[in-house]
Order: sequence, then structure tokens, then C-alpha cells
Amino acid sequence: MVALKGNDIDRLIADPKRLSGVILIYGPDQGLVAERAAALVAAASGGVDDPFSTVRLDGSEVASDPARLDDEARTLALFGGRRTVWVRDAGSRSIEAAVKPLLDDPPADAVIVIEAGDLKKGTGLRKRVEDHRSALAVPCYADAAADLDKVISEEARAAGLTVDEDARHALHLLLGSDRRLTRSEVAKLCLYAHGRGRIELSDVRAVVGDTGAFALDDAIDAALTGDVASFDREMGRIRAAGTHPSALLTAALRQIQTIARGRLLVDAGTPPAQAVDRMVPPVFFKRKATVARVLSLWPSPRLAAAATRIEDAVVQSRLKPALGYEIAAETLLALATAARAAGRAR
Repeated sequence: MVALKGNDIDRLIADPKRLSGVILIYGPDQGLVAERAAALVAAASGGVDDPFSTVRLDGSEVASDPARLDDEARTLALFGGRRTVWVRDAGSRSIEAAVKPLLDDPPADAVIVIEAGDLKKGTGLRKRVEDHRSALAVPCYADAAADLDKVISEEARAAGLTVDEDARHALHLLLGSDRRLTRSEVAKLCLYAHGRGRIELSDVRAVVGDTGAFALDDAIDAALTGDVASFDREMGRIRAAGTHPSALLTAALRQIQTIARGRLLVDAGTPPAQAVDRMVPPVFFKRKATVARVLSLWPSPRLAAAATRIEDAVVQSRLKPALGYEIAAETLLALATAARAAGRAR
């Protein structure tokens, strides 16, 4: 099995001759699953939407008639060349029986791209593909900071715009849990800022931000400063807004990592207030006093431990999606309790 990551996928798409056999795309970020599937299908088919060489099947069709997938994959393209079969919306449907013959005896000249959901590790279709030496598995999780930056920059560059650092920081807090939603929101933002040359924080607040989304920053700040009452209130707003818990945990991890870099300045003798002014990315002016307090409350070893705890929570929230909010709330509440204790000890 070959498990591909972002740069690996980009290289594969750029060299479509390497595409063959079964490619399983899965994960909690359904927007990214759909985007990567479409890119791989386009690469495999040469960008030609030919119904005789590219076949689209719904996951429900494959589940109800497993033999059809094998038949379609082994049918010769009418005008020669490679056959591409795209199974869409497989979700978590049981299509393992349909895929097994293609793994046991791969078609000579066909690519089978399967869009699935957030499949559990070590079970079913995911396990079968991951255990097979010639199949490809493409996991799709919430965008990391670098991936999110790339999407923002791509959309802004195409629109002839640059992005203010405060605006970019806000977008990092608001987006990233679903690639399709991220692109959609950034595209709307670019349209809103068209003709002005630059996207600013006020544009993000006007177009992308809502009460629940901006509560991410407030909730994390409350946790890291030990303000338990405010944290509880902001968590209520986040849940009411329907914000995905992985977005909150990812935003918290990014903020911890940024704070850790600022804390290195404090460890080297820079006062917290001055360290805030030197942090990258720049801290939004309304948050500078809060971030300075966080720098004074959290020494580097405790920040490292907090980052590890949040990373564990991200994993647990993916393994137990039904408990995502509870896992996120419990993790950040533990940080709030620790920060409050540190504040009282000062």
C-alpha cells in the first residue's frame, strides 16, 4: 500500500502515467475528498469528459450491484486508451465485495477512483486497500496551516489580490475543516474585495465571519487565560453555530504553536508585551494584551504538553465523531483550569 499526502498527490496528478488500479480517497474533510477525486479523475482521463472512457457510478449503485464495478473497470474503452471509473458518494457504504476482485486481479488498463467517508482504521474497505501493495490510499484531513495558506493564496492570486496578515490570521481561525467550504468562502471574499487590491480583516468579518466562527478565537483565549466562565459561554456559541469541533481543536493547536514561538522570545529575556509585537504572524491589536497574559502564564514545557494534549484530542475526535464537542470542551477546559491555577499562583 502507498499512502499519499499533499505533495505526493500533486506529483502524481502531474504524472498521470503513474495512475493505475484502485485509488481510495477517504477522510472527514469531504470537500478535500471531492476535490482530490476530481483532480485524479481529470488526470487519469486526460481532462476529456468522454462517457465511453470515463464512467461515473454512485456508491449506492455499487453497493446494490457489486459485479457492476468489476464489469465497468474491465470494459475496453470504445476508442482505445485507459478506462477511468469514478465511484462517487461511497460514504461508508459496504462496497468491499465490489472492490475485492479489482485488488485481487487489477485490470490492465483502468483507474478506479473511489470517494469514501471517514473510514475507521483497520476495518473494511480502508484496511483492504491499505494492506494491498499496489493500491493507493489518500487520507483527507482538515487542512494544516501550510495547506490552508496555499488555498488562500491560490484564490487571492487568481483574483489579483493580496491578503493582509490580520485577515489571513482570521481565516486560519475560521476555515480549514472542509476544503470545499474553504474555497467557497475565500472565493466570496475575493469577489467582495474585487478592485481594491487587498483583502483586509474588515472584509473577512463582513463576508466570512459570523458570531459562532469568531467565537473560536474568544474561546481559545478564554481557555489559555483561565477564564472558565467566558470559555463555557463561548463554547455554547460555537456549538450553537454548528462549528465542527475539529475546527476548534485545529485552531487551538495553531494558536498554541504561535504562542510557543512567542514564548521563546520571553525565555530569551524579552518582556511579554514586547514579545507580542515581534510575533509572526502579527497579533491583532485587540488581542495583544490577552496574548501577553498568555505568554506570562504558559512556560515553554507546559505549552509543549498542551500541544500534545490537543493533538491527542484531535485523534480522539476523529475516532469518536459523535463525542467531538465533548472531547474538545473537556480538553480546552483542562487548559483553562491549569491557566487559572497558574494565575492564582502568581
